[in-house]
Amino acid sequence: MEGAELAGKILSTWLTLVLCLILLPSVFGVSLGISEVYMKILVKTLEWATIRIEKGVPKESGLKNSASVGIIQRDESPMEKGLSGLRGRDFELSDVFYFSKKGLEAIVEDEVTQRFSSEELVSWNLLTRTNINFQYISLRLTMVWVLGVIVRYCVLLPLRVTLAFIGISLLVIGTTLVGQLPDSSLKNWLSELVHLTCCRICVRALSGTIHYHNKQYRPQKGGICVANHTSPIDVLILTTDGCYAMVGQVHGGLMGIIQRAMVKACPHVWFERSEMKDRHLVTKRLKEHIADKKKLPILIFPEGTCINNTSVMMFKKGSFEIGGTIHPVAIKYNPQFGDAFWNSSKYNMVSYLLRMMTSWAIVCDVWYMPPMTREGWRTEESKGEGHLQGRAAEELQQDDCGQWTSLNRTQCYPGWIFSTSLCQRQNPSGALFGFCHC
Repeated sequence: MEGAELAGKILSTWLTLVLCLILLPSVFGVSLGISEVYMKILVKTLEWATIRIEKGVPKESGLKNSASVGIIQRDESPMEKGLSGLRGRDFELSDVFYFSKKGLEAIVEDEVTQRFSSEELVSWNLLTRTNINFQYISLRLTMVWVLGVIVRYCVLLPLRVTLAFIGISLLVIGTTLVGQLPDSSLKNWLSELVHLTCCRICVRALSGTIHYHNKQYRPQKGGICVANHTSPIDVLILTTDGCYAMVGQVHGGLMGIIQRAMVKACPHVWFERSEMKDRHLVTKRLKEHIADKKKLPILIFPEGTCINNTSVMMFKKGSFEIGGTIHPVAIKYNPQFGDAFWNSSKYNMVSYLLRMMTSWAIVCDVWYMPPMTREGWRTEESKGEGHLQGRAAEELQQDDCGQWTSLNRTQCYPGWIFSTSLCQRQNPSGALFGFCHC
């Protein structure tokens, strides 16, 4: 009996702390500074670990990448070394196998395929799930790693699971109740409040730290917001700063439950990618949506799938055929604190969320960029590809790259305009993203 009372007191104290220190600040959109202190400690710890690794590992050997994300186990020797043995003798039919092997490797593991695996890290972040697993370097570093495991799994994980459960439950219950109200301004206001509050709680469940840039270009009602896609939590990241009407594929499981609840309170559009009739219906609904300037901006991820946040793939043209004002947004995650990329072929939603909740934190930057209209890219089309490339290079503070010319040889495709803008607009050095087209 005493044990039950003690457990009840611990649970009530735990929920009271969560309510006062996290939930209430999330509702009002304020921070008590706890996450800032946590991030400062975390940054100092990772910096110290990096220095210890550099001192403990010889430069010529480096850390062994025992969990490489590459598909092919390649030889470390250069091609010239491989050819040296072939040049010292007469030609044999078996010599073609070497070049065939290199050609097949280039086809199987091209620059596009690599965008669907986790990003390589420059230095180990004390997480064994990364491309560099735990390797003994020093006793101090090992003790810090063990302490990190205890903190992440015994302290942060229970707290984050509690917050995620509360946030998702409130979202499902809140949107279901709001959906019962007749269409009115009150219903729209309550729907936005529920979405905004629950997304902020869920971001706190991931120890999310988000930096928004150029807020004067934040998507407005009646427009279309297009963004690069790394993870389902992209929606949480953007909705924390403003509500959107979302467009996406129908999912099952936990994601399906959330989708069915959300659509009751807000005109989200879910569709089956394999159904052609769904595509026409989606296009029609989107055109009707943007015609009403009082409705929330539509959030679309034109890449069509999750990319590992190192590149921006060519956008699907369907996102730009419905007209309206396009608001490009770029999202960049910091992989040093946690890998936000969702490999849907490897992890289901629950497994992915558990990986996120046992990471250090989710840190990202969001760049809002100047809006564009259909008339804007038509004008650029009429001026030709050379002018468009020059203008893009000047606007992005980049050199004019001739390799882009083939992308718009016959037509200035608007998806190219926005994908290259997301790729490089926010970083003059070009180090933020690469650019792929397929």
